[in-house]
Amino acid sequence: MRCRNSMASVSRFIILTSLLALFSLPPPALATSRKLAALVQEQPLLLKYHNGQLLKGNITVNIIWYGRFSPIQRSIIVDFLNSLSSMARPAPSVATWWQTTGRYRGGPCTVVAGKQVLEQNYSLGKLLRTSQIVTLASKAGRGKSSLNLVLTSADVAIDGFCMSRCGAHGSGKDKMGRFVYAWVGNSVAQCPGQCAWPFHQPIYGPQGPPLVAPNGDVGIDGMILNLATVLAGAVTNPFDNGYFQGPANAPLEAVSACTGIFGKGAYPGYPGEVLVDKTTGASYNAFGINARKYLLPAMWDPTTSTCETLV
Repeated sequence: MRCRNSMASVSRFIILTSLLALFSLPPPALATSRKLAALVQEQPLLLKYHNGQLLKGNITVNIIWYGRFSPIQRSIIVDFLNSLSSMARPAPSVATWWQTTGRYRGGPCTVVAGKQVLEQNYSLGKLLRTSQIVTLASKAGRGKSSLNLVLTSADVAIDGFCMSRCGAHGSGKDKMGRFVYAWVGNSVAQCPGQCAWPFHQPIYGPQGPPLVAPNGDVGIDGMILNLATVLAGAVTNPFDNGYFQGPANAPLEAVSACTGIFGKGAYPGYPGEVLVDKTTGASYNAFGINARKYLLPAMWDPTTSTCETLV
């Protein structure tokens, strides 16, 4: 795949920074009305299907690690990806959460971690443009049913990171056809109050105590939240004509439509009722493989037209 010469489009499917979106929400009873930086008249939460292609079937997620990640950090994320389609877990599980994507048109989508590329020497520097994400995504090659995921370390800055987004997914075109890619950054050193909430004190709004990260790493556990968001968006709206609400260049998607909701009773500044580990005090709502625990955001369920939580 020659992404440098492709007509790859810059992703328009961004994770709006959690706090900007979260604290513009109406009270819980009006939580279907979500718009950045403003309270708007209540509207039904309905992600319309725009008749486009979705990612279904068996999807391989190839990972490009850009910057420095420890082996433990990499294993937390790889275990999450492999948990998406592993049903041999206690309930509630990561796989149960992911099954909601199968209720969208076309049926289920299974995910497995594929090729991994380590870019520890910062070949493109530590300040990247969005267009360079596509260049990095090309380093893992691609198959017929694959998604290339770029993960950037805490010391790498991306244009728009923290200011308007915590991660993104997009699509491009090359000689092999259309392809899908995604990116998520580690926000722990740059904007944990925006992109790692509720594991860090928010930069503004209600100042409730932060939750304890289930894997003991605020940056990586924050990345899991945003990775869950972009992956769900990538499979249900990969080419700007799948499921979304609002304008196509700033859509609300499967998870971004449910910003700030992790458990029942959530409201702005409060993530909702979640499970707590009696030994570590860590908060979570899903079990994964290798005894992992994760906190995952609510996802819009097309069968109920509501944001569904695991607990």
